[in-house]
Amino acid sequence: MIRPALLAALITAFPAAAQPTSPTREPKQGYWWYQAPPPVEDADAEPDALMKPAIPPMAELATWTPPKIRKLIEQQRDYAATVLTVDAVADFWRLQDFARRKARAFAGVTQIALLQNPELNAKSANPIVGDARAAMGAEKEAVRRRYLRAHAGQFALVMFSRNSCGYCRVQWPILERFREETGWQVTQMDLERRPELGQRFGVEITPTTMVIRRDSSARMVIASGVESYPNLAQTTYQAVRLMLGDIRPEQFLTGAGEEDGFFDALGNGPVSATDPRALGGDLVGASMEPRR
Repeated sequence: MIRPALLAALITAFPAAAQPTSPTREPKQGYWWYQAPPPVEDADAEPDALMKPAIPPMAELATWTPPKIRKLIEQQRDYAATVLTVDAVADFWRLQDFARRKARAFAGVTQIALLQNPELNAKSANPIVGDARAAMGAEKEAVRRRYLRAHAGQFALVMFSRNSCGYCRVQWPILERFREETGWQVTQMDLERRPELGQRFGVEITPTTMVIRRDSSARMVIASGVESYPNLAQTTYQAVRLMLGDIRPEQFLTGAGEEDGFFDALGNGPVSATDPRALGGDLVGASMEPRR
């Protein structure tokens, strides 16, 4: 048994050793170490709908971008619809009035810009006055007719039909008119008598009208179903120009006499490097050989 005097002497001679402390370590990460996921914010928590938006002075508001103004208007609308006070609703309509005047100012400057740069104005290529529109339409029709007549010996129209197809009987007189106007050869093929033609040319719907190039495998569908004469003539005109390489695919909606103008997609520089001649005959149809 240790005496109290001896124990006191030992304590005095050997002070208590400091207990080792474990250094602070970063939480281990990896496959074998569990890490608590970070707290997830409540995505369903709604913002304070009663917080009144801060509306700046109009002079400052005039320097804001449209998306920023639109956001403020939406915030003020939601606030006004919640509190339903006269002042809040009036502030909303003041912002709306500001946006309306801003838009009208933009429209006014736009009008001046289009007058000073007529190449950017559709009216320079598509007048809205009745007599002018009629004259322009007649001019475009004359350009189409001359072009199609000039290439009548290189192309033909084929209409695939069935004897039971009532729409085919409506479409055929339109093709006959096209033949009279352009001098083209127009042929009708009955798929009920020759069903192999449907598989060969990939035709399922009747009437289907197709432009074919003579002595070539090139072809192009220009109408599926009944099509009016103006649309048929315009689409045929565009198809022939594309098949001859006079236009690129990006210009298929460019009408007669509209080249290099407002409605020409490539008028102010190419928007694509696509060249139909570099793609073989794929742009104007598949081969005339039977499908396998």
